[in-house]
Amino acid sequence: MRTRLYRLLLPFAFLLCCAAVPLHAQDASKVLNQYVKASGGARALSRIQSITLEGTVAAQNGGKPGAYTFDVKLPNRYYSELVIGDQTLIEAFNGKSAWHQDPGGEISTLVGPEGLQLEAAARYYNSHLVNPKQNKLVITYVGAAQVRGKDATQLEVSTPSGVKWQVFFDAQSHLIAKESAQVGGVSQEILYDDYRPVNGVQLPHKLELRRGADVYSIDVIRTAVNEPVGERVFDFPRKSQVQLPDLKALFRQIDANQQALDKIKENYAGTKVEEETDYEGSGKPKKPDVRESTFFYLDGTEVSTLVKINGQPLSAEAQKKENARVLKQIDELEKNASKKASPDQKAKQEQKQEEEEEVSIDAFLRACQFVNPRRERFRGQDVLVFDFEPNPEFKARSLVEKVIQKLGGVIWIDEKALDVVRLDAFFVNNVKFAGGLLADLQKGTRVVLEQTYVNNEVWLPTYEEVHIDVRVLLLKGIKVDGTTRYSDYKKFNVETLSTIGKPRAVADPADANSPAKPQ
Repeated sequence: MRTRLYRLLLPFAFLLCCAAVPLHAQDASKVLNQYVKASGGARALSRIQSITLEGTVAAQNGGKPGAYTFDVKLPNRYYSELVIGDQTLIEAFNGKSAWHQDPGGEISTLVGPEGLQLEAAARYYNSHLVNPKQNKLVITYVGAAQVRGKDATQLEVSTPSGVKWQVFFDAQSHLIAKESAQVGGVSQEILYDDYRPVNGVQLPHKLELRRGADVYSIDVIRTAVNEPVGERVFDFPRKSQVQLPDLKALFRQIDANQQALDKIKENYAGTKVEEETDYEGSGKPKKPDVRESTFFYLDGTEVSTLVKINGQPLSAEAQKKENARVLKQIDELEKNASKKASPDQKAKQEQKQEEEEEVSIDAFLRACQFVNPRRERFRGQDVLVFDFEPNPEFKARSLVEKVIQKLGGVIWIDEKALDVVRLDAFFVNNVKFAGGLLADLQKGTRVVLEQTYVNNEVWLPTYEEVHIDVRVLLLKGIKVDGTTRYSDYKKFNVETLSTIGKPRAVADPADANSPAKPQ
C-alpha cells in the first residue's frame, strides 16, 4: 500500500517541484550539469587541487612576443602574469591579500572593490563551478547569447562579496566560451578555444584576453593539473618585502598611545550612516535597514545620536527620547571618568589594562604568524603592511586563543602616528562554540575597518564592513552584512570648550543634524 501510494503521488510531487522551482533556476542547473559533464565530470573536477597555464602572447605593434602565466590553487589562490616587452602586469590573491604589479613595476596591495574582485576571481576559478552552493556562489540564468557568431547560453555567477561574473557556455560543446568581469578594477573578457584533455579535465589552449582597450592573443604551450604549486607563487615578490620590526614592542606602543589619540578625537564630531542587510533562508537579501546618526567622542567612546531611519527624520517624540538616551549615556561616561581620575582607581585601571593587553598582544603574536611585510602608501601616508595567518604550531588553551588562531588577514600600521589605519580580518576556518551546539561561526565571517588621516594630526574612522555567517543551536543560520560610513568631520576649538559638561541636545527634528557635542 505504501509503495502504491508513493507511485500515485510521484507525478503530483514532480509537478509541485516544477511549480516551486522557477524555470530559470532549472535552466541554470541544466547548463551547469552539461558543463560539468563535458569538462570531465564532477569527480574529476572536484579532485582538482591546482591548475597551471603557460603560453606565449602574440607580438604587439611589431614588438617582441610576450608571455602569459596563470595559476590557481585550492582553497583560494590566484595568480595572473602578463609580460609584454619590458613591462610586467601581475594580479594575485594569496589567501589574505589581493595585490598587483602595474606596468611601471609598482607593487601594491589592492583594497576596496579592486581587492574584492581579485578575491572573487580566486573563489570563482577554484570552484570549477562544481557544488556552487558549497562554494557560496549564486548562479542565475541570463539567457541565450552569441560568442564569435556561435550560439551560447549566458549565466551570471555572484560571489558573497557581490562581485559578478558573466559566463557564456557554447551550445554545442557545453564548455565555457567566454567570461567577463571586473578584475582588479579593469573590465576583462577572456575567450576560450581549442580545448584538450589534461589529466581527464578539458583545458583551453587558445585564449583571447581583453583588458580595457587592449587585446592579447595567447597560445597555451604548457598545461598542468594537480602539479605542485608553491605558496611563493602567490605571495608578494621578495623585492617588495621589508624586515618586520619588533611587533610586540610596536603593538605595546600603539596601546600606550591610545589614550593620547582618544583625547585628540574628542575635538571632532561627524556623521555616520549604518546599513544592515539580513538574508532570507534562500540566500536572497532583504531590504537594507539604513540609520543615520551624528556623533562625537567622549573618554574614548563614540557617542551617537540617531537622526534618521531609512531616509526619514525621527518624529519629535522619538527624537526627544533619543536625546534623553544620549544624555544618560554622557552622564554615565562622566561618572566613570571621575572615578578613573582618582589615584587608587587610576592605578587599578592601569594594572587591569596592562593585564588585558598582555593577554591580547601575546595571544595574537603566538597564535598567528606574520608574512609578506612591505611598506606602502595608504591615503597619502607611509604605512607598514603585513599579512597574518594561523600558526599551525600554536596550541590554543583558551576560547580567546582558539578564536584568534582561526584568523587570517592584513594589517596596515602608521608607525609614526602609532595607530592601526586599516584591518581586514576573516575566519579561515569555522569556529565552534560548545562543540557547535551553541553556535558555529562560519568560515569567511569578516571584518574590515578603515581610517582616514584628518588635519594631519589623527586617524579617524571612515569605513567599517562586517559580514557575519553563523549557525545557532545547530538549526538557524544567520547571515548579516553591515557597513558604516563616517563623514563630515568637523573640528571644535578645544579652547572654547569647558571641561566635560552637558551636551547641546537636539531640540527637534529640524536640528537633528547637529551633533550633540559637549560644551
